[in-house]
Amino acid sequence: MFQPVSLFIGLRYSRSSKGNAFISFISFFSIAGIAIGLMALFTVSSVMNGFEDNLKSNMLGLIPHVEISSSGHTQTNMIQLQKDVVVSDFVKQASLYRHGEAILQTNRDLHGVLLQGLYDENASLYKISDKVIQGNWQVVMATRYNIALSRYLTRKLGIGLGDKVRVIMPNASTYTPLGRVPSQRLFTVAAIYETGSEIDMGLAFTSGESLQRVLKLPDSSAPNLSISLNDPFELDAFIASSNALLSQYKVTDWRQSQGTLFAAVAMEKRVMSMLLALIVLVAVFNIVSALTMMVSEKQSEVAILQTLGLTPSQVQQVFMIQGLYNGLIGTGIGAAFGLLLSAYINEALALIGLNLLTGIALPVKFDVMNLSLIAIGSITMSFLATLYPARKAANVSPAEVLRYE
Repeated sequence: MFQPVSLFIGLRYSRSSKGNAFISFISFFSIAGIAIGLMALFTVSSVMNGFEDNLKSNMLGLIPHVEISSSGHTQTNMIQLQKDVVVSDFVKQASLYRHGEAILQTNRDLHGVLLQGLYDENASLYKISDKVIQGNWQVVMATRYNIALSRYLTRKLGIGLGDKVRVIMPNASTYTPLGRVPSQRLFTVAAIYETGSEIDMGLAFTSGESLQRVLKLPDSSAPNLSISLNDPFELDAFIASSNALLSQYKVTDWRQSQGTLFAAVAMEKRVMSMLLALIVLVAVFNIVSALTMMVSEKQSEVAILQTLGLTPSQVQQVFMIQGLYNGLIGTGIGAAFGLLLSAYINEALALIGLNLLTGIALPVKFDVMNLSLIAIGSITMSFLATLYPARKAANVSPAEVLRYE
């Protein structure tokens, strides 16, 4: 026997194989319920984090996190602003670029896109070189009137690498004998990229000089400034820290174009976590039931322990330890199997013949902080569930219980 005595007795009760079979049955299912709930929470949380991370890299990696308009400012102002902004701890990359709404036309079809003209082929914001599956990205930047399209767009328009596509700019026009017509130019498809996201349906790239010429802008026209942040979700902190610097400029950010999607993903994560947390909560209530019945069954033993010198506080600790033991065991098993299932979720789905995404692997990302909070929450609920039964045990009166013994 060891000290403290309440810990010894509590663990002895928890591991005892004798006693009421129904109480043991409820205790087993409380552990199983917590384990299953934790496993489901870990798996869903890891998959949703992986999905969100994929969206962040595939979608937010190809659009400006913050865009500063050059309207009313000179090219010198924008270059100086680029130098001032890039020193911020929040900023990963700041690049000059242009963009415009365009219509891509071929003999087969036409499609509206946002055409971006870049000035720096090594701009880490876009990482196009990592997404290119055919062609050469450097040719797009170095040679005039070349364009990079997604695989989705090339299939829709019925073109391939080296083919021509007519780029029509509705917001730029020229006067002809037939009247005012939109500015247009034939571009050569020099690169094909693929991100696997919605970006593929509406984004194309060319050099900043090529886009400037198609837009009929003068050489002195200043490009916009695109800013990539180390973490797109630190947008508010960046704007607050750079408020004085950006106060004279028109600023837009990724939330205006993609914010709805990420808000929907965040809401789905919260709802799924709440629903799965109810499984753990129901299992925790089984701890209350099992302990309450255990207190009723062990009243005579509790009374004897009190006559031997065990204080009400120590009696309370005995049953709190017993209930917490179930919570810890269930949480440990659930966390272990949750991590294992998350790591091999795609193999598990393939084993049972489920291809949810037509052969595309489910993304998984482990967030240690988030998973730790889930486990701590499970243990905390288990602890709270022990308070009422333990308090009831502490209030047992030895004289009343042992009167007829």
